[in-house]
Amino acid sequence: MSPTVEQTRPSLLWKSLSEERRLQAATAFWEDEQSVAEQVEAVGAIARQINFRPKSVLAQPVDRRARQLARMPRLSDALAGRLLVAYHLATQRPMMGAFLDALGIGHEDGLISDEEVKAPAGDALVSAARDLATRFPADDVRLYLSTLVMQDPDTWGPLSSVLEELAAR
Repeated sequence: MSPTVEQTRPSLLWKSLSEERRLQAATAFWEDEQSVAEQVEAVGAIARQINFRPKSVLAQPVDRRARQLARMPRLSDALAGRLLVAYHLATQRPMMGAFLDALGIGHEDGLISDEEVKAPAGDALVSAARDLATRFPADDVRLYLSTLVMQDPDTWGPLSSVLEELAAR
């Protein structure tokens, strides 16, 4: 996976993932209690795709729903964005925590704990992201930074320069 800065729409970023990573994200998504609204959308999309009733989709085991969702040809940006967030929360907390530590942002296991956080300065973001790229796999860092940029380009936009550097490697 090597998303470009232009792939910061969640649905395009989702399409760029390997099937294995999409499956990990979909599994995390179905297990995430914070994704209920998007799970309703996903159930409807799967039901339409396989011509089942939504109730029948819900009765399926999580691993089957995850496989079906991972193979969906098109997802809304809202659903794809939530899948990406669920993936990171389930599998990438050490990297998220390291990034927040480098920025001096208080967190609990990779989740920001401070009530009010000022947007980090662009140079601090770039420095923390470059450091992250030396400590974690490049694909993981690219996906994480891309997810941050697509979630909130006003706050995380300066990370685009690091994404371009990583893509050039």
